[in-house]
Amino acid sequence: MPRHEPVPLEEVDLSDIDGFANLRGFAQLDTLRAEDPVHWNPEPAPNHGFWAVTRYDDIWAVDRDPETFTSEQFVNLEEVAAEDREVRRSLLETDGPRHLAMRKLIQREFSPRNLLNNYEGFLRELTRRTLDEAFAKAADNGGVIDFVEEISADFPINVLARLLDVPAEDTGQLIAWGNEFVGNTDPDFAKVRADLEESEEYKHLPFRSPTVQEVWDYGNGLKRERTGGDGTDLISILANKMPEYGGPLSEQDFNMYFTLLVIAGNETTRHAISSSMLGLMEQRDQMAALKADPSLISGAVEELLRWASPVYHFRRTATRDVELGGKQIKEGDKVVMWFASGNRDDAHFEDPYRIDVARANVDHMTFGKGSPHLCLGNNLARMEIRLMFEELLPRLADIQLAGEVRRVRSNFVNGIKAFPVQVTPA
Repeated sequence: MPRHEPVPLEEVDLSDIDGFANLRGFAQLDTLRAEDPVHWNPEPAPNHGFWAVTRYDDIWAVDRDPETFTSEQFVNLEEVAAEDREVRRSLLETDGPRHLAMRKLIQREFSPRNLLNNYEGFLRELTRRTLDEAFAKAADNGGVIDFVEEISADFPINVLARLLDVPAEDTGQLIAWGNEFVGNTDPDFAKVRADLEESEEYKHLPFRSPTVQEVWDYGNGLKRERTGGDGTDLISILANKMPEYGGPLSEQDFNMYFTLLVIAGNETTRHAISSSMLGLMEQRDQMAALKADPSLISGAVEELLRWASPVYHFRRTATRDVELGGKQIKEGDKVVMWFASGNRDDAHFEDPYRIDVARANVDHMTFGKGSPHLCLGNNLARMEIRLMFEELLPRLADIQLAGEVRRVRSNFVNGIKAFPVQVTPA
C-alpha cells in the first residue's frame, strides 16, 4: 500500500465515505496523526460529529477504559435513536458483566489450544481444497481468477460453515449476507444503502438492512433444531448454554449473536487475506522472503494483520467530561478509534507503509488489542491467514494483477471486492 498524496487538514472529512476511495482514507489519517491527532470531525445531520482519535497511544487509552468510553451507545458512526437501541443491541454494544458472560459462552471454542487440537488439521485440508479448486479454475481460464471470489472469500466462509455446522451449499448465502451488512454503503452489496434517506424505513434494524430478518429466520431455524441436543457447534452452544450472568439469551440476544458470527466469521479474515496478498504482490521482496523461508510465515501473520487493517474504526461514547490529547471531550461525545491509523503510527512502527515480514513484536491494533472487546475470533483469523499463506505461496511460480482492484465503498471496512489475478503454478 503506497502512501497516497497528502491531504490538507482543512480537506479531511472521515465521515465522507467517498473520501476513502483509492486509499485516500489512509492519507487523511496520516494528516491527522501529524497535525491534529484528536480531531473534531463534523457530520451531516442528523448526526452531530465525532472525535477522531488517530495516534496509537490515544487509541489504546480509549479502548482499555470502558468506564469512561462506553460501547453501550453503539460502536459505529450512526447515532441510533434511544427507542431503537435495544432491538439493535448486540455483544458489541454491551459492556460489563453481561458482556463478559456472553463472550464466555463461546470463548473456549476460539482458544489457541482448542483450535490447534480440533481444527488445524481440518483447516489445512480445507485450505488445500480451496486452492486446488482455484488453480483448476485458473487452468481453464488462461490462468486468470478473481482472488477474492475463488480464494479469500471461499476459505473463511467454509470455516464458518463448519463452526456453525451448516450445509456447504449455504455458504454462498452466508457470504451475500455478510457483504450486505458490512458493505451497507456499497451499491454492489446493499439492497438499501445505509447512507441514503431510503434506509430511514429500516432504522430500527441492524445495518438499516431489510435483509437482517432473513438472517434471523435462518439462525432461528437452526436453533430450533438443536435446542435440547448435545451438539458442540456454535449454534448448539448458544441454544443450550446459560450465560453466567444476566439470565438466558433472549431471542434478540441470539439473533444478534448469530448475525455477528455471520459477519465476523467471514468478512474481516477475507479482507485481511486479500489485502495481504495484494501487499505482497506490491512488495515482492517480502513475498520472496516468505517463499525462501516458510518458517517466517507464522510471525509474519502479525505484520500482515497490521498492514492489512481490515477494519478502519470502532466508536465509543464518553460517559463523562474528559481530556484526551489536549482536547476537552464532553459527556455524550462520540469518540472514534481509528485502528487503521494506529497501525500506521510511525511512533510505534518504523516505516509503517512497508511490509516487513521479519518485523519483531508487532503489537498491532487490528483486533482491538487487549481491550474488553478484543475480537473473539482473533486466534482463528490468525490460524486461517497462516495456513493460507503456508499452502498458497509454495504453489506459486508467479502471480500478477489481471485487471482493476476494486475496493468496498466504506469508511468502516477496508475491503477488496474484486481482485483479478493471473497465476502461474509452481
